[in-house]
Amino acid sequence: MTNGTQRKEYNGHQKGRFTMSENISLDRRVFLKTAAGVGATLGIANQMFGAHSVAKPAARVIGANDRINLGFIGTGGRGTYLLKNFAKNGETDNSCQVVAVCDVYEKRKRMNAEQYKVPGFLDYREILARPDVDAVVIATPDHWHGKIALEAMDAGKDVYLEKPMTHTIEEAKQLSATVRETKRVLQVGSQTTTADQWHKAKKAIADGAIGKMISSQGSYHRNSKEGEWNWDIDKDASDKGTGENYIDWKTWLGPAPKRAFDADRFFRFRKYWDYSGGIATDLFFHVVAPLNICWSEPQFPSRVSAMGGIYIFKDEREVPDTFNLMADYPKGHSLILSASMANSRHIPGLIRGHEGTIVMVDHGMFEGRTDHITVTPETNVIDDAYKAKFGDAAFTIPVDQKDAMQAHISNFLGCIRTREKPTLDVDTALHAQVTISMGVQSYREGRVLYWDEKTMKVVPKAPKA
Repeated sequence: MTNGTQRKEYNGHQKGRFTMSENISLDRRVFLKTAAGVGATLGIANQMFGAHSVAKPAARVIGANDRINLGFIGTGGRGTYLLKNFAKNGETDNSCQVVAVCDVYEKRKRMNAEQYKVPGFLDYREILARPDVDAVVIATPDHWHGKIALEAMDAGKDVYLEKPMTHTIEEAKQLSATVRETKRVLQVGSQTTTADQWHKAKKAIADGAIGKMISSQGSYHRNSKEGEWNWDIDKDASDKGTGENYIDWKTWLGPAPKRAFDADRFFRFRKYWDYSGGIATDLFFHVVAPLNICWSEPQFPSRVSAMGGIYIFKDEREVPDTFNLMADYPKGHSLILSASMANSRHIPGLIRGHEGTIVMVDHGMFEGRTDHITVTPETNVIDDAYKAKFGDAAFTIPVDQKDAMQAHISNFLGCIRTREKPTLDVDTALHAQVTISMGVQSYREGRVLYWDEKTMKVVPKAPKA
């Protein structure tokens, strides 16, 4: 499981910070001394440990008519949903097939193994060791995303990685470096990014439809009586014994702090900082990732601030039920995000410019379908050149209402064959991850935080120009 190089240890959150610890073993691809500029920064790897070569397992060459063999790691609610959708894709065009499943919960492992008539494992390393597995789909709790994805690419596997991409910024940076080193395909599973509206909006903005970008806004709102993430708990589940109800709790905790078995933490992990960033990482990823696509290029923030609290659902949860984030970007625009799990009213998803506004989702649901986007000119400032190109009245641009989930899967499978960059590639996801993870840290520390792009680190004060 190791590649023979020195490994570093990281912990996702310690006293509200992203700090070094002895809890999680990650790869040698810790970002080193970096250069200014996103392209140069993301292209530098292995300086700290030396640019020596590491032998990698040879991946199977997939022919045009070969089915891609998939292993699924994590088969809870989301993992089971992905199993169903990948299987549907394979049944439709013979593009892929499920060959193995893994979960630390014996019942989930058995049920999915039986349904898809494939081997089932409690240990994900069993899947990574299989030479017949071409790619893995990772749908574990967030605190396992980075480690398993790194090991999968080391094992020569392509990766479909559920959002958020990682639990920490350090892990996200390492994934970016590892994709370059291993030349693996990594698609992050925010399927909404494959929807047509973001790509049509990107073109309209690039064409000058809104002029200089000023700010972007988005939201994610839900409401329920029971409280968000309070999913059903299997009352017989336990870390004792070896039968149907057995959960390998020690493995599930993995890089997280050690503690006694807690069914609420296992079945409702998104309520706890050790395994999740709450609203920010679960839901804002679906907003910040597509916005980075709309912008001319993915961008890191210069500073981030977040506020909110537990206003309604005062149960065992640690993460807020209401969360708001603001970020400034060095190219001179801002991001404003609102969310509550105690009120379901969205705000429109839009981008404002000096000469116009583009609304990508007027209903506000970034994962919802729409058949159009709307551009509204700022009639009091546009000049004759703008009017000649776009007119002076609001106009709509039609968008394709394709099934985003199936399109996202097809994009991933297609990129495995062509070795092209997928829709939500590792670097676009890295930019989104930095913003939302800084939001989590800002909320927990109660202060504004800054991003130093030269060192690729979160800092407490604005870095010198």
